[in-house]
Order: sequence, then C-alpha cells, then structure tokens
Amino acid sequence: MRIDIVTGDITTRRVDAMVNAANSSLLGGGGVDGAIHRAAGPELLAACQALREKEYRDGLPVGHAVATPAFRLPARWVIHTVGPNWHAGQRDPDLLHSAFEESLTLADRLGATSVAFPAISAGIYGWDPRVVARTAVDAVRGADTETVELVEFVLRTPDMADVFVAAS
Repeated sequence: MRIDIVTGDITTRRVDAMVNAANSSLLGGGGVDGAIHRAAGPELLAACQALREKEYRDGLPVGHAVATPAFRLPARWVIHTVGPNWHAGQRDPDLLHSAFEESLTLADRLGATSVAFPAISAGIYGWDPRVVARTAVDAVRGADTETVELVEFVLRTPDMADVFVAAS
C-alpha cells in the first residue's frame, strides 16, 4: 500500500473513500467535519440523521467508523469516524489508533482502492499532531487490506504535512 502526504483540502480529493473526522452526533460540526458536510450537500446530513435514528441512537462511539455515500464530493463514500477528544479526557492512544484502523478496515470492506484521511483528533480535539501522525502511519502500515492501494493523508497546512512526513 502506498502512502502519500498531501497539503490541501480533503473535500477536493478524487478518492474512493474520504474519511471524516466526525463528532459522535454525526450531524456536522467545525473543521474537517463541517467542510465535508458543506461540500457533500444536505444529502449527507440526511444520511447521517438516518443513521442516528436507526443504528446509532446514542451517537457513533469513539474509535468506530461508519460509511455513507459521498453525494456531491468527488469520492464514492464518506467514512465517518470519531477520534478521541484530549480535552474531554479521552487520552487512550488505542482509541486514536482505532479511529484510523476502523476507517481503513471499513474502506477495504467497501472495496475502496484509495482513501483520504485528515489528521484525526489533531485539531480542536487537542491531540499532539506528532502523536496523531505516528499513530496514523502505524495504523495504516499495520493494516491488512485486500483492496486499498493508496492512502493519502490530506493536511491543511505545510507544517502539519511536515509532521506527517517526519512520522512516515
């Protein structure tokens, strides 16, 4: 599996699966979550609301992942995952690892050959970007996938991209 580190806007990436750093409500928010919801259009919110009404009445648990269609995004699927929130006391690195691993496993089950990841939990959730980068790279390198050939880490700033380059 090839790993690319890209500086830019994840909502513009032409990949099979785009990972959303979602909150447990799945109903949109700030940062990557808000950007993906805006770019995908109102259909994404409706799909997430349907998930909340059925499978995830109490929200998506930290470290888990679920997929929806990507609607207006240049991807086939959006994989929503909830990373741990450092500020809320969710400091177990296994939860962070799980968010990356579960997303990649789900992408593989969907038959995706390419996946774009943001720096899950490195923004408003307060995790050290170096820990996020090491965890993300380790999770991807340790993954046993059948279909995924390319993983892109799509970072908003050159500084964050440098952190991921150093971890890879």
